[in-house]
Amino acid sequence: MNYKQYFPVFQNRKDMVYLDSAASSLKPKKVSDAITDYYNFYSGNIERGVYPISFEATAIVEKVREKIALFINASKEEVIFTRGCTDSLNTVALSLKENLKKGDEIITTELEHHSSFLPWLKASEEKGAVIKFIPLTEEGKITVDNFKKVLSDKTKIVAISHVSNVMGYLTPVKEIIALSHIKGAIVSVDGAQAAPHMKIDVKDLDADFYSFSFHKMCGPTGLGVLYGKKELLNSMEPVELGGEMNDEVSKDNVTYKNIPYKFEAGTMPIAEIFGAGAAIDFLNEVGFGYIEKRDKELSGYAKKLLRSIPEIVIYNDYEESPIIAFNIKGIHSHDAVSFYSENNVCLRAGLHCAEPLHKWLNITASLRASFYFYNDESDVEKFIFVTKKAIAFFKEVGYLE
Repeated sequence: MNYKQYFPVFQNRKDMVYLDSAASSLKPKKVSDAITDYYNFYSGNIERGVYPISFEATAIVEKVREKIALFINASKEEVIFTRGCTDSLNTVALSLKENLKKGDEIITTELEHHSSFLPWLKASEEKGAVIKFIPLTEEGKITVDNFKKVLSDKTKIVAISHVSNVMGYLTPVKEIIALSHIKGAIVSVDGAQAAPHMKIDVKDLDADFYSFSFHKMCGPTGLGVLYGKKELLNSMEPVELGGEMNDEVSKDNVTYKNIPYKFEAGTMPIAEIFGAGAAIDFLNEVGFGYIEKRDKELSGYAKKLLRSIPEIVIYNDYEESPIIAFNIKGIHSHDAVSFYSENNVCLRAGLHCAEPLHKWLNITASLRASFYFYNDESDVEKFIFVTKKAIAFFKEVGYLE
């Protein structure tokens, strides 16, 4: 199936090979149409207006909340709109840190995106808690056995990614969550790289919190979701205060609305929520069975061809997600990515907001190619062609022997 036809950017940039979907996916027309519909036909605020366009916009926003709940197998009141996965992860940490005391332990990993790790690093510094890291295997994977080595009666929080944004490895989160709950620990899952590529069932995972962003899953920027178990959300204090999240305010007291609204202070990104509804419809039409199949086909094909090039080093040698972390030996990733860019191949270069992982790998930076279902084999072949062309260029100018 040629899904490029649904993405206007490909009509305007016919020669572009886009391999940076792990950073942000491209957007189908139906998503931008839904956003435009809000501005053209509603454009008022939600919840607070007693006039038709406000009522109608509010109804659509709540319908999207229901779609998201169904999408991840949650209850509607357990779905909180945020301004991105980073906002979601910070909300959890900012609220739950108040329950930490000196000597409590927080488990995380060197694989984490900074937005999953840094809020808990700061919380540990403020509360005197201890950060413990799950030892990674030689390949850079998280295993249940290694998790057991750091889990203890002092463990209060586990902050972990479902899929690494650099290595692309799938974390055994269901097993880790089950073990954590035996110890009474709360688990916050960063699902930014998982939600676009696989069916998420938060009830099956038994996740306490699950965060993701829509801009990585064919939706708009500036919108994320925080799923939280109802009983946990009810027990938490909101970290942002302002309009619409309160029930009653006096000069010396405030009471909050019920969940999810007590966590949604101020005007929500309404147009983006309209777009998110369209993105969910689109992904459901494509189907996660197809998405997972294409992920494996494209990344497997690309890795097979990359492995035949002696100058390439691949850091994640298993096809668990459509992410390839690699370098051209002897060439800094920023120099290499400039060459790719000049040849209309869009890759990511640098630390990918995962500096501890790069220190673990003992490298200064890496290239990352990431695929999505709108890519095809011709994209892979051009990527490989430009890779070989880059190697030839760097040899010609004396950077490589």
